[in-house]
Amino acid sequence: MDTTDALDPRDRPELLGRPDLPEPVGRLIAERACERLIVEFVQRLDLGEPGDVAELFTPDGVWEWAEGDRRIEGRDALRAYFAGRPADRLSRRLCTNILVTLTSASTATASTYFTTYRVDGHTGGMLPPRLPVQVGRYEDTFREVEGRWLLTARELFLDFAGPTERLSPADARTEA
Repeated sequence: MDTTDALDPRDRPELLGRPDLPEPVGRLIAERACERLIVEFVQRLDLGEPGDVAELFTPDGVWEWAEGDRRIEGRDALRAYFAGRPADRLSRRLCTNILVTLTSASTATASTYFTTYRVDGHTGGMLPPRLPVQVGRYEDTFREVEGRWLLTARELFLDFAGPTERLSPADARTEA
């Protein structure tokens, strides 16, 4: 069977993704862009400048928690919210089971499981292992804007959650 015909965009009016690419390739590129955005979000929170995650959202983007009536809307509000996290927080988020679904040529949704480890009062160095403080999932919507995929909304659902441990100054010195 000759597969070149199956990849010819002129024969595939249902194309999703970029019209200049064959359907499977365009779909893969869009899905990968959304997956990368999910990973970049947690990397900026954990290793970068937390306020910078606002740039991963559309200007009218929304961050929402299903419980607790927490809703942050718009890039400026998102920047202030994420930049407001404690400067002495050490956190690591693990994301898995990322499932991106294209809903049109320029929109997509995703579901991602996450686990968060974090402590406040960290002054440097390695700590003994801790239990996670959160386990849940993100439900995301994306939109392609001027060739770049961005989050339009992220909703957080927690299945397991507890308080963030605050290290005492003595703990931070002895554990490092």
